Amino acid sequence: MALPTLVIRADAEMGIRRHGREAYPHECCGALFGRDQLVTEAFALPNATGEGARRRFLVRPADYRAAERRAIELGEELVGFYHSHPDHPARPSRYDLDHAWPVFAYVIVSVEGGNPVALTSWRLREDRSAFDEEPIALESHGENEKQTEERREETGEA
Repeated sequence: MALPTLVIRADAEMGIRRHGREAYPHECCGALFGRDQLVTEAFALPNATGEGARRRFLVRPADYRAAERRAIELGEELVGFYHSHPDHPARPSRYDLDHAWPVFAYVIVSVEGGNPVALTSWRLREDRSAFDEEPIALESHGENEKQTEERREETGEA
């Protein structure tokens, strides 16, 4: 069964890429706000890992709560998280699998030599055995929510 497409607004996508570039050669991380399969904002969070930010990221409980508060302030929902993979593919690691929750989208940006390249999104299976890649569509600056909704209807996504 194919997963529905995650639609990411252009400003959110640019924010993820910028954060990855700024954090390089370390991993960055952040929260994704929106509704259902639409990401309207990327919210940078501090990488609080003690294991070495070059290969790991950690979102502290206090930062998670701050992200939830920000989503409420925006009238949105916390729909997922993003992080970068410096000089590695935009595919989830075993560490990512061990620390994910099934309800969220997990966007990964590969940052090669300081340049953000591939951007992918993943959903954890309910049995936590693996991730499935979900398609991404980037919403251009000129599109509005109605156009995005019409595109979803045309493609059979709800």
